[in-house]
Amino acid sequence: MLQNRICFWIFCIALSITTQLILHGPTRLTAADTTTDIAPTSDRPNLVFVLADDLGYGDLGCYGRKDIQTPRLDQMAADGVRFTAHYANGAECSPTRAAFLTGRYQQWIGGLECAIGTGNVGRYDDAIRLRDTHDLGLPVSIPTLPAQLKSAGYETAIFGKWHLGYEPKFAPHLHGFDHTYYCIGGEMDYFHYTDNVAGYNLFRDGKPIRDEGYFTDLITDEAVKFINGGHERPYFLYLPYTCPHSPFQGPDDRQTHPLPLDSPLWKQGSAPPDVYRAMIQRMDQQLGRVLDSVDANTLVIFASDNGGTKSARNDPYRGIKGSTFEGGIRVPAIAYWPGKLPAGTVCDVPTLTFDWTRTFSDLAQADFPESHQLEGVNVMDILDGEHPDRVLYWRKPRGESIWKGVRDGDWKYVVDRRGDREKTYLFQLADDESESQNLIDQYPDTAKRLRALYDSWESTTRRNRRGRPDAKTATE
Repeated sequence: MLQNRICFWIFCIALSITTQLILHGPTRLTAADTTTDIAPTSDRPNLVFVLADDLGYGDLGCYGRKDIQTPRLDQMAADGVRFTAHYANGAECSPTRAAFLTGRYQQWIGGLECAIGTGNVGRYDDAIRLRDTHDLGLPVSIPTLPAQLKSAGYETAIFGKWHLGYEPKFAPHLHGFDHTYYCIGGEMDYFHYTDNVAGYNLFRDGKPIRDEGYFTDLITDEAVKFINGGHERPYFLYLPYTCPHSPFQGPDDRQTHPLPLDSPLWKQGSAPPDVYRAMIQRMDQQLGRVLDSVDANTLVIFASDNGGTKSARNDPYRGIKGSTFEGGIRVPAIAYWPGKLPAGTVCDVPTLTFDWTRTFSDLAQADFPESHQLEGVNVMDILDGEHPDRVLYWRKPRGESIWKGVRDGDWKYVVDRRGDREKTYLFQLADDESESQNLIDQYPDTAKRLRALYDSWESTTRRNRRGRPDAKTATE
């Protein structure tokens, strides 16, 4: 009787979801609506995390863009979960990558609150001090997701953009990756692998290598080869594309010589529209090869490392990469796991990049040291109906400027400080998602409360960071 009753309820749930899709379109999750089948088993899933670079919130067809064709990502969203309130941990690339790999706010690390400058340049006080001692990067002493997954029996790989340290001691193969093939810095010629200060960027296992081809294609080749290589153990694949970050080069734009250092194609906010479209469409095609290669026991996540530049479309949100307005930190995200995640679901619950670290760790039954507490939540719990009661924080310094942000529920407080000048903003996102109405004068008590929350978080996370003048060592 019990078995029959369970089968009956499974049938009812499946019928209900199918009926919703037919009559009403995608299911929308705000706090709870759909149950996922994610009970722990000995058959742990393969884990794939795909990260675009500078992709705007509105740059995909499934997020409203009509002039860029992204059929594979659109289908991935139709067959999985599309997130409408997913945030990058940082307003730039290095910070978000650090948060994902460590599962904690990047502020704890020191030196990685801002993107490392091309050629290993520190861009704010702590980063400058660490660069001077050759310590600007992600230390291997800090527990990371690939290292913990490897300890839990996973085979691990990174193919794509690293951007977490130029010094050899920060190379990804030292962080638990079994297989590596990567762009070491923040940007490089897609065909000749040089950056805009004439540095060479294509590496494997800590050493520069030669190759031939369009970088988006090359890392996909590596990923597909890895997936199809036969695995006695489950695997974790980190696939961070450089697309659509500058230089703006489509798959048919190869020139005989590397891109000149003064080429306008290096400028992030001035992409030729046709080239920008071609880059994203090629990434979509290549991601399709990955999706065609994975088996049913594989969770695939797609997201962006920060909001888009002026070359992107961040509609309907205000701001661009580098700011803590929504356009600088809210990004597209899709989860795909047929048979495990409900197809056609839209999740409106706020999530962060490092939530996937927690999710992957839990699914893989991997343990981080007690001293390294993960700060994200398991997204599968959100999809099962939980709505975490938490406050989200952002901080991005560069030079004498600092962008700050804090979100608590639908309230969001933003600070734009440039030297001695500071602008503050208060928004109610439920009524004003485009952040067009600054409510700082109407609700001073709310602004004061959010500012106090932010100040407490900032003073805590940055108290013992590397790069502080009074830090015990440069590598702690």
